[in-house]
Amino acid sequence: MSEFASFEGNLGYFFKDPSLLRLALTHPSVAHDQLLNVQHNQRLEFLGDSVLQLVLTGELYQRFTGFGEGPLTKARAQLVNRKTLADQASKLEIGRHLIMSRGEEMSGGRLRPSGLADAFEAVLGGVYLDSDFSTVRGVILHLFRDIFGELQVIPSLQNPKGELQELLQATATEAPQYRLDSATGPDHDREFICTVVHENRALGTGRGKSKKEAESAAAVEALLQLQKPLVEAPLESNQK
Repeated sequence: MSEFASFEGNLGYFFKDPSLLRLALTHPSVAHDQLLNVQHNQRLEFLGDSVLQLVLTGELYQRFTGFGEGPLTKARAQLVNRKTLADQASKLEIGRHLIMSRGEEMSGGRLRPSGLADAFEAVLGGVYLDSDFSTVRGVILHLFRDIFGELQVIPSLQNPKGELQELLQATATEAPQYRLDSATGPDHDREFICTVVHENRALGTGRGKSKKEAESAAAVEALLQLQKPLVEAPLESNQK
């Protein structure tokens, strides 16, 4: 049985060449500590980073057909940032399997996010070399299944109105307009409802404690709807 069998079980992949996994888990501090030409995981981390980016880029491209390069790039950045990768490594308990110098271990190396993230990517590089692209893709999508399940909207919600305008103006010159449908409740607890309209079509409606918040919510709803085939009724007049 492999010395890393429990880790491979968590990973969902068992290496045919155990030396690749051992290399992926070898921290650079080993070479620095021994002042020897000892191989470590940085080359595999370089490879694994590229494999991970390609797999996630392909998945985002297939899943979110209504979005262009900008939003997809932002979504990918959220998936492959160092914190996300370190979290993935922690779930696999990579830290306790790392091969590192005593000095690195004593200084908290097994919990250091940068080292965990690098080792996670190195392991993926090792899986790719040990198998093929289809296999490593399956491993990656399995590991990221929960994150993809939570990724219901692209892009991040920092500026949904700006993203919606960018998306719409890729195919039309007219900017979206926001219509205030209602403002109800006492002054200290108001509720606003807004609808975003483009080319005489209602794309989404949102609620909020301020007009700005309701407009942002409407933009998010529109972004969600634009991921689906767009079948809409003509905008009904708001005139009375």
